[in-house]
Amino acid sequence: MTQAPPGTPTGRPAVDLDLATWPPPAFRAPVPPKAGQNGTRHFDGLTYAATLGYRPCLLDVQVPAATAPVPAVVWIHGGGWLEGDRRYPPPTVSAELLHGTVLGAGLALVSVDYRHSLEAPFPAQLHDVKAAIRYIRHHATELGIDPERIGVMGESAGGHLAALAGLVQPDGGNAAAALEGSVGVQGEDSGVRAAVCWYPATDLAALLEQPMPMPPAPDGTAFPDPFASLLGGSRDQWPELAHTASPLTYAGGATPPPFLLLHGTQDHLLPYRQSETLAEALEQAGGEVTLVPVDGAEHIFLGSPDVTPLVTESVAFLARHLAA
Repeated sequence: MTQAPPGTPTGRPAVDLDLATWPPPAFRAPVPPKAGQNGTRHFDGLTYAATLGYRPCLLDVQVPAATAPVPAVVWIHGGGWLEGDRRYPPPTVSAELLHGTVLGAGLALVSVDYRHSLEAPFPAQLHDVKAAIRYIRHHATELGIDPERIGVMGESAGGHLAALAGLVQPDGGNAAAALEGSVGVQGEDSGVRAAVCWYPATDLAALLEQPMPMPPAPDGTAFPDPFASLLGGSRDQWPELAHTASPLTYAGGATPPPFLLLHGTQDHLLPYRQSETLAEALEQAGGEVTLVPVDGAEHIFLGSPDVTPLVTESVAFLARHLAA
């Protein structure tokens, strides 16, 4: 039995740190998958990044039956950067529709969680998304994924992060390099070959100038301001922080990957103009971009008579650009 060194409080056993894993690993290797229907393999709750003081960041991977590595779509949930869960799409889009359409196209689906803004302000959320992409590349062989064919797809706050994942490159200068982060797997590329963004925030400076109509929180208290919570800092710092956190800032750099933007024309939370502005900037940068207005739809495509064609178009776009 290990003897307590002098000064150890009585009743508290000494710990031999040589037998412990310290510091904790930055990520954990995939566990064996579970078999699903039609040969689909499920890797559930993989720790792609572990940061002291925060909950581990997890992702799920669903891989369709295939004889060779398949392309992958990284799905990023919304929730105003304040809440949300990798397992649940917006209320207007069922998990069965989203997951089934991706897998039916022969693509793997990677659903990621990330730190919420009241856990850590921006750029923690982008650091986590980039860590997830690096993790997928690092463990591509075990997962059955082609590391050269990764796309990203997100809605609302997740659309904002998907746009940033498509535009912020490690070689984009000091500002872009700082957005790579140091969590999770290092030494892998965090770039993607295509991006699909549903009703994203693209110009946070413009959004700061308009009131945000938010309902009360579930406990009846005032809902935190999503932009103030995301940016952190003081009010006089917000313009600079908003510039750093806006996809529009990076749209004029290196030639961007192909983008598909879908946005409700009557969106009062994140106005349609947000996607219009990004589309214009991507075109000016020589990028391939398609903007799909969803006529009469509010946020989360509320009011659209049928979201199935929107999901189908999104997945078809990714399948086309992730083809070998």
